[in-house]
Amino acid sequence: MAVFETADLTAASYSTAVFGLVATSVLLLLATGWVGRAWKLPVALCALAALVGVGAVFEAREAWAASQSVPVVYHYVGWAISMPLQVLALFFLAARCGKLGIGLFWRLVIVSVLMVFVRYLGEAGFMHATLAFLIGLVFWLYILGELFFGRMDEIIRGSQREAVSRGYFWLRLIVTVGWAIYPLGNFITSFGGYVDDGALSVAYNLADFLNRMAFGIAVLATAMLDGEEEAHG
Repeated sequence: MAVFETADLTAASYSTAVFGLVATSVLLLLATGWVGRAWKLPVALCALAALVGVGAVFEAREAWAASQSVPVVYHYVGWAISMPLQVLALFFLAARCGKLGIGLFWRLVIVSVLMVFVRYLGEAGFMHATLAFLIGLVFWLYILGELFFGRMDEIIRGSQREAVSRGYFWLRLIVTVGWAIYPLGNFITSFGGYVDDGALSVAYNLADFLNRMAFGIAVLATAMLDGEEEAHG
């Protein structure tokens, strides 16, 4: 077992992220028994996203312990699974307020996977960095377009479910503000000539508290508040 120095902030951030993601995963998995049937899938998807994060962050922590560096593949493997799961959690959350087409479902799945995969190709040198960055950015903007101006936003605005509307607002904000760190990190490493000495990993680990943990907790809170509204409604 690796022994880290007290001042190793990068290792500390990895350990904190691992423990936080484990706690979030356990809480959300338990919560699938607390929420109504229609909410079990969104909450379970968030639990799986956090669980994937546990494995990805733990592997990256081991890589840091072995070489004091973390290849980009350790970040992207986790994102390629957890981000599409979170997008689908938002899809099923919005579906509580109205009918969403299967076409939108598959577009969100494909675009969210390609968004991560194309960025990885650029950072790994398999694709021109500028082209990969721009394509990844377009895919992210497409997801934001669906969240702000598409069918999901339309049915949320027309809904009488106050808890779902509030939850959707905050979750959409996380995807907008929190997820911005990923194209920013991609830009810094691809065009700024930055070699991660641990600082970028710390930023990604801190972002996990918002992008994976708070996201899942927000979905759970929305589910429980919506259930209370139905019970008193």
